[in-house]
Amino acid sequence: MGLACGPAHADRRVALVIGNSAYKSAPKLGNPANDATLVGGMFKKAGFDSVDVRLDLSASEMRRMLREFAARTRDAEMAVIYYAGHGIELDGTNYLIPTDASLETDGDVLDETIPVERALYAVEPAKQLRLIILDACRDNPFAKSMKRTLASRAIGRGLAKVEPTSPNTMIAFAAKAGSTASDGDSRNSPFAAALVEHLPKPGLDLRKAFGFVRDDVLKSTGYKQEPYVYGSLGGDDVPLVAKQAPTGPQANPQEAVRRDYELALQLATRDGWEAFLAAYPDGFYANLAKGQLNKIGAEETRASAEQKARAAEQEKARLISERAQKAEQEKAAAAAKAAEEARIAAEKQKQIEQARAEAAEHQRKLAEAAAAKALAEKQAAEKAKAELAAKQAAEKAEQVAKPAADRQMPEVENQKVAALSPGTASTLSAADLAKSIQSELRRVGCLTSSAESEWSSAAQRSLTLFNKYAGTQFDVKLASLDALDALKAKPGRVCPLVCNFGFKADGDQCVKISCRAGYRVGDDNECEKIPEKKPVATRDESRRRDTERKQTESAPSKPEASGQIYCSSTGCRPVQKGCRLVNGVVFGRGSPNGATGGNYEVCN
Repeated sequence: MGLACGPAHADRRVALVIGNSAYKSAPKLGNPANDATLVGGMFKKAGFDSVDVRLDLSASEMRRMLREFAARTRDAEMAVIYYAGHGIELDGTNYLIPTDASLETDGDVLDETIPVERALYAVEPAKQLRLIILDACRDNPFAKSMKRTLASRAIGRGLAKVEPTSPNTMIAFAAKAGSTASDGDSRNSPFAAALVEHLPKPGLDLRKAFGFVRDDVLKSTGYKQEPYVYGSLGGDDVPLVAKQAPTGPQANPQEAVRRDYELALQLATRDGWEAFLAAYPDGFYANLAKGQLNKIGAEETRASAEQKARAAEQEKARLISERAQKAEQEKAAAAAKAAEEARIAAEKQKQIEQARAEAAEHQRKLAEAAAAKALAEKQAAEKAKAELAAKQAAEKAEQVAKPAADRQMPEVENQKVAALSPGTASTLSAADLAKSIQSELRRVGCLTSSAESEWSSAAQRSLTLFNKYAGTQFDVKLASLDALDALKAKPGRVCPLVCNFGFKADGDQCVKISCRAGYRVGDDNECEKIPEKKPVATRDESRRRDTERKQTESAPSKPEASGQIYCSSTGCRPVQKGCRLVNGVVFGRGSPNGATGGNYEVCN
């Protein structure tokens, strides 16, 4: 089946755009979300009937989106899928990696990723063009960390070559098979930036467009990255956007006549005007040229009469000086008078013709200005009519797609969808406009209070925050449509999330900080160890200790001994504590027979 250009492109065109940046088991990619938003906007501006932009999808979400997109392609002439993120090639088969994939082993690829054949199946029902664009040839961190279950299993660098089996199918890679692509140092990858530059050019065949994309990417990457396209199309040109009739100012159909007229006007000669009338014998400018010829004829008549009058005067003077006969003098005088009258008449005729020519020239300029104004008004009316028709078609398509989108994603996920709605209608009232802007400010995280119909000081402060973090310069004192459009163009949070003490930011929500046992939330809003409590002396305890000390010091000291003195042959000393003196006989001490008398120290 051959591809037809022209009327065929007026049929239904659908696009699915996916950008995966926030990988849970790999470093976050900077550009896929930005690239998806940029490319989705390009499809929207190109007049696609349905453009679905999704960011950071899990495996189940990607499968669901491809399944639903396949249903939309059944009545479409052109179906396009754009994917930006990580991809992997395993044993010659290419897979797209969702954000929740961990890929600890090579066997996990079959369970946790989406084969590219699944995307080809989704675009298969389209009747004329099936296009897959894969910006997924980046250096893959999963391939380096995953364990190999089979040594013979091949994991390629980049993506493998794909030859579509269906006719009129194209697969465009950001880099040639077996090589990797650059994510770029700017907001968008070199491949995405080149796509939006060349693909939407009206009437440009897709094969030429991808050729220009290749040239731009090679140049911007120092000839290190070469995009490549697989598949084939028919012999006819297949533009993504059909070439439209020019809508700019149209040339005046009498522009050439006017230019020749003004050239003859600058020459201001009989030959010039006669040549003009020979080329354009009839019409508005021909009548003007005839008036200019009359003006030149009157000037020629005046010059001839003036010359004759001068000659008659000279003849009259000559006859007088030669004293000719009176009859000859009178005859010369009459001739001179007639010549002067003819000169005066010619001068008046010249003035009349000049006035007529100037009046005609003035009317010409007025007529040309009126014609130009009428043409401009007609073109403006046609342009407004075309824009209104396009806007109504876009609104109708969005109304059809919105219920399905509401069913597909919860409210939190909807904030990730690129803002691709048509421009805000200029018929919004001031109250509705203020409320709409505040709702968008709340969505992007710059307003915490509820949206109101008044443009309050809180709303002005919120717009000031948006200007700061989005790099815009909107007048915060006024609620404007430009500010609303800029807010809607932001797919997610712009202002940073600020949480109260004891809470921390988790995505787009504030969650309470939980500390383990023995720890608490410190002044820096981080968990810190609870210090041990040291005993603190109170005033009452100090007084009690002082009183006890004084009582102890004032009390008489207790004797350490019994107060008795024991004397022996070696001397006298106090009786030891716990001992006593005993008076009497103690056997075994001093005498041979084992008995002695006197006082003795006896201890317990």
